[in-house]
Amino acid sequence: MRLLVLGAGALGGYFGGRALERGLDVVFLVRPGRAAQLARDGLRVESPLGDIHRTVETTAEAGKGFDAVLLSCKAFDLDTAIAASRPAVEAGACVLPVLNGLAHMEALNAAFGRERVWGGLAKCQATLTPEGVVRHLGDWRWLTFGEQDGRLDGRAAALAQALGKSRGLAAEAVPDIRRRMWEKLVHLGTVAAGTVLMRANVGEIVRAGGRDFLVTLLERNAAIAAAEGHAMTPAFMESYRALFSDPASAYTASMLRDLEAGGRTEAEHILGFLAEAARQAGVDDTLHGLAVLHARAYDQRRQAGRLA
Repeated sequence: MRLLVLGAGALGGYFGGRALERGLDVVFLVRPGRAAQLARDGLRVESPLGDIHRTVETTAEAGKGFDAVLLSCKAFDLDTAIAASRPAVEAGACVLPVLNGLAHMEALNAAFGRERVWGGLAKCQATLTPEGVVRHLGDWRWLTFGEQDGRLDGRAAALAQALGKSRGLAAEAVPDIRRRMWEKLVHLGTVAAGTVLMRANVGEIVRAGGRDFLVTLLERNAAIAAAEGHAMTPAFMESYRALFSDPASAYTASMLRDLEAGGRTEAEHILGFLAEAARQAGVDDTLHGLAVLHARAYDQRRQAGRLA
């Protein structure tokens, strides 16, 4: 299968590199600066599950002949990503977004039609260093996706089979991708709100006495999902209560890493979405409101050039 990867940052670089290892025909749609970096140094991935260093094909424009487009951009770049990938989609490609949250699905459906847009989620902690190296943080390497009508005999299933499951990548097509995306948002909304508000990782928050704070966030996010028709299972809640009670955990959200680096964040796409969903569902939105207010205040400082 032929895969167009929009961007070669943390997720695009990681999953695109693993797809190359599996023998797929992969092309990276990147800006000139990143294209020059890749031409000079190749794609470099440092991972506890195996490093990657290889020459890759890049392009400045999407074109024909792709089976799928992997969208791995940040939510605030979604409009640009839609415009950049449109030629490939109009020529027949499907769209596999692995953006955080759910708010992007409405925009993609409006742009391309539900039949061309898959649901998708990535469970992978990675970052792109200033030197252009994709640094994989830990052993999460899951790529889960599916067609919105739940079918398992189409191109999504074929891509999952082609990617397969290996030490560095576990790809799966599922019939209930919307529920899976809500599961991720429940846990992501908890770690994002918690670590951004406290400017600390999970273990530091727990050791400071914040275990109940994190579990309350988790339970309110689960209540939002239930109101949307996607109740979390007891096993899911037990697992994540344990994760958010671990005093040794170094787990944090990419939103906090973006904030600490002085960059733009996906606060509106995740925290703003959950705050509004809480209000709509009648769930106490106090903590969500504080989290999104904190992120908006940070953004005001960032835009004014007043960050330390």
